[in-house]
Amino acid sequence: MSRPSAVGLAAGTEPLPDFPQLRQCPYQPPPGYRDLREAEGPVVRARLYDGRPTWVVLGHAVARELLIDPRLSSDWSRPDFPSPSPRRKAIQKATILVGMDPPEHSAYRRKLISAFSVRRTRELSESIHRRAGELVDTMLEQGPPAEILSGLALPLSSHTICGILGVPYEDHGYFEEQSALLVSPQVTEDDATGALMNLRTYLTGLVERKEKESEPGDGLLDTLVHRDLAEGSLSRDDVIRLGIILLMAGHETTASMITLSTFTLLQNPRQLAAFRADPAGAGLAVEELLRYLSIGDVAMRIAAEDITVGDVAIRAGDSVMLSTAEINRDAEVFDDADDLDLARGARNHFAFGYGVHQCIGQNLARAEMESALTLLFSRIPGLRLAVPAEQVEIKPAQSGVQGIYELPVAW
Repeated sequence: MSRPSAVGLAAGTEPLPDFPQLRQCPYQPPPGYRDLREAEGPVVRARLYDGRPTWVVLGHAVARELLIDPRLSSDWSRPDFPSPSPRRKAIQKATILVGMDPPEHSAYRRKLISAFSVRRTRELSESIHRRAGELVDTMLEQGPPAEILSGLALPLSSHTICGILGVPYEDHGYFEEQSALLVSPQVTEDDATGALMNLRTYLTGLVERKEKESEPGDGLLDTLVHRDLAEGSLSRDDVIRLGIILLMAGHETTASMITLSTFTLLQNPRQLAAFRADPAGAGLAVEELLRYLSIGDVAMRIAAEDITVGDVAIRAGDSVMLSTAEINRDAEVFDDADDLDLARGARNHFAFGYGVHQCIGQNLARAEMESALTLLFSRIPGLRLAVPAEQVEIKPAQSGVQGIYELPVAW
C-alpha cells in the first residue's frame, strides 16, 4: 500500500519533524536525518518553516532516480514552489537558471557552459594557484592569528568569479558584502531583497558600460553582452540576473567548502598527514571532502505530476526536498560512509547535484579547493585552531549552504 501524500498528512494528527535540521557538528549531517531514514526509509515526511508538509529524500538511489525525472520541477516561478526559509524564498523570486526547467534552463545553460568548461578551468588554474599563494603569503607575513574565511577562502573565490564574469576586481569587496547579505541566515527577508537590488543596480551599470565598449573583454558578461544581448537572444535583464546568480554561487559555496575543509582536516590529523604526504592525491582528497561535507544540503523541487517511488506516492503539487548530506552518507553506496577517507576516490556523490541541474561551476570549485588546501597546509605546517573546536559556530540549518561563520587559526 502506498503511503498517503504529504498534503494529505497536513490535516492529520501525526507530528512531522522539521526540515531542515541543525547540524550538531559542522561536518556531520544532522543526526535526526539518520534516525528518520532508519525508521521510515529513504523518503520521509517532514514539515518546512511555514508548516508546509514536504517529502525529504535521504537515499542515494532514490535521489538519482528523482533528479532525472522530468515530473519533478525546479521552476521557482511556480507560486507554490517550496522554500526552506523566508530569505531563500525572497532570493528565489529574483534569480534564473537554477530555478528553471528544460527547455528554458537548457537554453540558458548552453550560453554559459564554455566559461566553466574543463578547458577554461585549466586556463585559469595558474591564476587561481597564484592568487591562493599570495593570500597564504599574506597570512604568513601578518603572522598569527589569522582567519581562513576572510583571509583566504572568500578572497580566492571572489577573485575567481570576478575574473570569470569580467567584473573589475577592485569591486570585489562590495560583492562580498552584498553576497554575505544574500546568504547569511541572520538577515531578514528585507535585507536579502535589498542586497539583490544593490547587485542589480551595480550590474545594470556594468552591463551598460560593456555595451558601449567597441571591443569586448574576455569575461562571460562581455560575451553575453556583445553576442547574446546584441543579437537579441538575451535581454538586458537576463544578462543581469545571470550575473547575480553566478556571483552568489561563486562566492558562497566554494568559500564555505575551503573553510570547512580546513577545519575538518585539522580535526582529523591522520587524514591531514596523508594529505600532506601525497600532494599528487589532492584531487581524490577534494572529492572525498565534497562528499563528506556536502555543504549544499538542501535541493528544492516540486512535483509537477504524480510520481510513485517505491511505496511512496508523491502527488502533483507536493514539496520535495533532498538532503545531500545524508544522501552522501548512504552505506549502500559508500563503504564506511561516515569515515573521512581521502583515498576513497568516489565521484558518484551529489555534492554538485545530479542531472540537468548539476553545478555548472564544479570544475572551478575543485581547482580552487585544491590550490587553497595544498598551499595552506604545505606552507604552514604548524597550522592549528586558535580556539577550541566547540567554539566554532555552525551556520543554522536554514542558511542553505552549510558551514561555519569563521575559522581562527594560529601556527
